[in-house]
Amino acid sequence: MGEQEQQPVLRLASASPRRRQLLELIGVPHVVTPADIDETPRAGEAGVDYVLRLAREKATAVRARHADLPVLAADTTVHVDGHILEKPLDEEDCIRMLSLLSGRAHQVFTGLCVAGSAPPALEVASSEVTFRQIARSEMRAYWASGEPRGKAGAYAIQGFGAVFVQNIAGSYTGVMGLPLFETAAALRQHGVPVWNGALGRQAE
Repeated sequence: MGEQEQQPVLRLASASPRRRQLLELIGVPHVVTPADIDETPRAGEAGVDYVLRLAREKATAVRARHADLPVLAADTTVHVDGHILEKPLDEEDCIRMLSLLSGRAHQVFTGLCVAGSAPPALEVASSEVTFRQIARSEMRAYWASGEPRGKAGAYAIQGFGAVFVQNIAGSYTGVMGLPLFETAAALRQHGVPVWNGALGRQAE
């Protein structure tokens, strides 16, 4: 039986394809139930506090509507110069963000929450990503590719944006949007098995 045919053991409160792929990577069958909450940062809110708050709000909102399975929610943000970089509104906003990140290091925070019958399990991953210098023409070409749309900080490390990354210290999967080490720890607190037996079957 393939992984997609297994009985779901988790609800993912996100429509992100990359979060789905990362959960599949560690063999956790799941169903997608996106959360719809206000994601506006609060005045003076630190990046870590922001992602943890949103992750918890997303998880508890979905859990309140669907109590059949534990719910996993996550939120990722890029932090530089004390500012949270959200998703770019348009091309000029994308260029503004990439100009801030060009030729220097920034922080990426991903918070996650698993809500179920046990108290919510909260985890956070912090990574430092260093970009090389990016030419303005590259920024415009990158926007034209469509990839920056919907991405915190206007880039995707698992896509074309990887060519900007000179160095990363921390969780690569956290920068992608779901830190797997921290995710596995939170899932264990709610009795959700990682691999779920899929690894053994694949090896047979």
